[in-house]
Amino acid sequence: MFAMGFRKSSIRVGLAAVLFCLGMTGCQPAPESDGRSVHFTAAGDIGVGKGATRVLDVIADLKPDLNIALGDLSYEAGIEEKFCDMVKEKLGKEFPYQLITGNHESDGHDGDIENFVKCLPNRLPGLQGEYGTQWYADVPRENPLVRFVMVSPGIDFHGGERLDYSEGSERWRWTEAAIDGARDANIPWTVVGMHASCFSMGHYECEPGAPLINMLVSKKVDLVLSGHEHVYQRTHQLNVNDSCPRLVPGKVAGSCVADDDDEMKEGQGTVFITNGVGGVSPNEVSDNDSEAGYFAVWSGKNRDPAQGTLDVRATASKLDVRFVPAEGFSFTDNFLLEK
Repeated sequence: MFAMGFRKSSIRVGLAAVLFCLGMTGCQPAPESDGRSVHFTAAGDIGVGKGATRVLDVIADLKPDLNIALGDLSYEAGIEEKFCDMVKEKLGKEFPYQLITGNHESDGHDGDIENFVKCLPNRLPGLQGEYGTQWYADVPRENPLVRFVMVSPGIDFHGGERLDYSEGSERWRWTEAAIDGARDANIPWTVVGMHASCFSMGHYECEPGAPLINMLVSKKVDLVLSGHEHVYQRTHQLNVNDSCPRLVPGKVAGSCVADDDDEMKEGQGTVFITNGVGGVSPNEVSDNDSEAGYFAVWSGKNRDPAQGTLDVRATASKLDVRFVPAEGFSFTDNFLLEK
């Protein structure tokens, strides 16, 4: 039996994968045969208004196993309980509404992440780290399909201090080890989440820092999810290689694009997705942004505006990713990562 909060109808434990020998390449599991799946949603920049409740209604209708809240929660100090009650009313008291802090609650000026984690506590068994700030968890806990790694670079905490994610720092090493650990454990998919984004067609710069972002790409993390920009935007699959030794924010190099269509192969690179329209009104995007060449799709106030949630269904062989708009919006996105 799975731990609290998981819907048995969505996460299913099947038979062990049959091994197929492939000559010189050795043997590897046939992922289609094991029957397991994980279904999760993700959105940041939420608030407590009508937009937030509309997006929560979409999540409730989708019936995921868990949701990743990508920071910027209530946008107002002193109403943490109100925000939590809104989530619980829509999704249930025991639903795994998993938190990573945004800049509005990291320093306490628009609510405090410590208060949010009290009223929306961790529901994932086996979570490692400091829930709400820096943590990872494998889903499901036994024979997992996805490792979620949540970090908090590039945003201010109490006293105006930023957590140190510089190269070689303790938090850098922790992040690196969490990603490497997923590979060592043969977990099919690795998803990293953080509030601040790096590549963007909005107005923010690369607040997490280029070194950390390049490390994630060099490790071939499958998805990097963020909020912060009040837009939806999704890059092509990006990679570093001999022709593209590193990604440089503000510049586009074609050699850094591993795949530019909507059907991609796992292990070829990383897709960056910003969903900062989990309830707040969209901001504008710039079609002429210097990083536009890295993006496959984008939505903002001035281009197909939307509020909604990311909707991801993972099996051992596929990640099927789409954006589902809230009532009143029509923008959608969909792409596939396959083994």
